[in-house]
Parts: sequence; structure tokens; C-alpha cells
Amino acid sequence: MNRIKSLLAVLGVAAATAVLLPTTASASANAPAPVAEFVPAPTSGSATASVAETACAPVRSSATSYAAGGVVSHHERNWTAKWWTRNENPGSTTVWADQGACTGGVSDFVVSEEQFDRIFPDRNPFYTYQGLIDALHAYPRFANTGTPVTRAREAAAFLTHADFESVGLRYVKEINEANYWRKCDYSLPYGCPAGRTAYYGRGPIMFSWNFNYKTAGDALGIDLLHNPWLVEQDPAVAWLTALWYWNTQNGPGTMTSHDAMVGGAGFGETIRSLNGALECGGGNPESVAARVAAYERITGILGTAPGSGLSC
Repeated sequence: MNRIKSLLAVLGVAAATAVLLPTTASASANAPAPVAEFVPAPTSGSATASVAETACAPVRSSATSYAAGGVVSHHERNWTAKWWTRNENPGSTTVWADQGACTGGVSDFVVSEEQFDRIFPDRNPFYTYQGLIDALHAYPRFANTGTPVTRAREAAAFLTHADFESVGLRYVKEINEANYWRKCDYSLPYGCPAGRTAYYGRGPIMFSWNFNYKTAGDALGIDLLHNPWLVEQDPAVAWLTALWYWNTQNGPGTMTSHDAMVGGAGFGETIRSLNGALECGGGNPESVAARVAAYERITGILGTAPGSGLSC
């Protein structure tokens, strides 16, 4: 079955892993912004862009009105207002034009580094906060759409599944090496050019299978089919694969996890989009309850209520 095998049960919780099934392309609103070429790092550190970057403008303020031509920064990219705007986030509406990557900016992600550290106190050093920040520009609507509460809930939901699938971000790759060969579907025309055992689970959601490496790599502009090891070598690439699935793939559900959180369906639908009947509808109520408990913990750290629709 085309799904990611469970990681070892840790801390008494039997972690059901995400079902990463291929789906049709998502709506253009969730399409990733162009991604610079990434060069793998041997261990940790952020992705390196192949193009020169300019200085970041001041971070956009929700209390400020911007006339046409006003320049702000958001997620370490500069944006220019096309017309008058107030309280509209760059990337979430068409009023802002993306001017490209910048340096020296201040992160305005809804999750601060201090909160990230509290959510993942025992994480592997590979999973850096900066790596996540570096990946955010590819999906500017993620945790950036709707009210502040909606944005915080989406970030919390995403980090909950990362927490659950990688056991608190302790694991960078799937630990059961006996299953590595199963993640290659040779019936596909492009096969498994990196080798039959190269497409095992990696990253925050244990991203796996050659068809996912191919599809995500094509969307992100990174050749993950031939070099899947990038996901375990570069923190930003690892986060990008998780964000790609979250924002563009329905999996066994009826909507992307991004749409579930910004559309009001709730956290339970994000579980369905990851694991479907393996957990939802009575498939594994203990696993669902564990995810919900983790989500409630993380929303508490972010200072927001979890909302309705928690279970599936």
C-alpha cells in the first residue's frame, strides 16, 4: 500500500504515519512561488540560494496603510503594493507583488523561534527554525490567510503533524531500513533513478515514494527524483516537502490541509488528508486522540483556541 510506514512507537504513542498518495494538481492559489536552486549542506544549515539577494525593507505592519509603490518585507522577501492597502498580508492577496528574496529581515511568521523551541524541546538539531522560515516563501498563503486566529491554527495544525510523524522532530529519516525498498514504484515511466532503496521517508512528515519525490521536486524546482538525499541534508528542503504536501495534496481526503484550516473544516480534516480511513472513521481512534491532544498543546503554546472540528 502506497503509504509511509509507522515510526517506532515512542513515549507509549503508536504513531500512524501520513499516507502520501499522489493526487491531482491543486488550485492555482496554492501553487508554490518560484524556488531558488538549493545546494545540499552536509548536515544542518539553511538552503543556499543561487541568486544574489537584496536588503529587506521594513516588515509589513497591520496598523499601517500603504499607498501604491509601498515596499515591505514578509518571510524574508520584499513586496511592493500595487494599490492602496491596509491589513492585507503579502502573499495572501493580489495587492502585493513579490520582488524576490532579501536579507537582513525580521521573521514575521506567526510562530516565534521561542515558541518553536517550546513546541520541539528535544528535536534533532537538523530541524532548525531558520530552515522553516527559509521554506515559507514557496507557499506564501500558508499560515498567512484569514484572521490572526486562523493563521495561528493552521501553523499549529501543520506543526502538530510534524511533531507526530517525526516523533517531536527527533527523526530525520525513517528508521526501519528493511522497508526502504518498498517505496519505489517501478511501474512509473521515470522509475527510481536514485536506486530502489532511495525513496524512504524523510523530513517532518516522513516524505516518501518516488512519485512524491518526482511531483514535489517538479513543483519546487528541485531535482528530488535524482537526489532524494537533499531532504535529509538541507533543513529548508525538508520543510519544503512537508509544505508541498500540506498546501497542494488531498491525499485520501477531500481537500488540502491548508484548505481545511482556512475554510473552517477544522483540524480533523487535516488528519483525513494525511491518513484517511487508517485513522478516521474508527480506523485508529487512539492515534486520532493523540494528534488532537498534541494540537491542543501546540495551540496553547501559540495562545489561541483550537477551534471546532477536531476529530475525524
